[in-house]
Amino acid sequence: MLDRELLNITIEKFGLEVSDDAFFRLDKYAEMLVETNKSFNLTAITDVEGVTVKHFADCLSIFGFADIPDNSTLIDVGTGAGFPGLVIKLFRPDVNVTFLDSTKKKLGFIESVLNETEMTGETVHMRAEEAAVLPKYREKFDFATARAVAALPVLSEYCLPFVKTGGKFISMKSADIAEEVQAANSAIRILGGETESDNLFSLVENVPRRIIVVKKKSQTLTKYPRKTAQIAKKPLK
Repeated sequence: MLDRELLNITIEKFGLEVSDDAFFRLDKYAEMLVETNKSFNLTAITDVEGVTVKHFADCLSIFGFADIPDNSTLIDVGTGAGFPGLVIKLFRPDVNVTFLDSTKKKLGFIESVLNETEMTGETVHMRAEEAAVLPKYREKFDFATARAVAALPVLSEYCLPFVKTGGKFISMKSADIAEEVQAANSAIRILGGETESDNLFSLVENVPRRIIVVKKKSQTLTKYPRKTAQIAKKPLK
């Protein structure tokens, strides 16, 4: 399913290459994604080139902008069909990934891919603002990731409470969101974070991307995250 040559050419700029074992796992995931998508909507992108570049290479680009040490803990917030969390896990099995989503059927798909590739990972069927107040998950992770889930001020309130002090929140975004990034600065500070890097790049020609890395400098106040309606109605400023 995946175009291995295209994948490696696209990610070599990030200093990456996919091993035989990792490619086998990623390719199985891509195959299951496209097949499952016929009966349950997981993605609008199903062609080989699109899946290879816009899903898999895109998710692997994280490693070009954030150093993820061996055996790190990572929670993928609003994981959906598993982007980027499942790509990270299949590429780097040492990373301990927790998959969080409010749609049980999507988590069921992730579980089936983990089983098929003989990988392990925890799936959590909850909303982010509910899970983030639980002692089991609050400030327990080295990394939190999210890919195009919500506007950055809102996304920061969903994700930073999961990250331990010294850890990082990695937000994957489209390129043209300068105002959104600017608007998030205050929210990030309120939540105990600080923007470490804001990276604009092109996956391939005419496919611009942006990855924002936020360092957790101090604990998040216990009043965050707020209730869903409050977050939506009045994003932090």
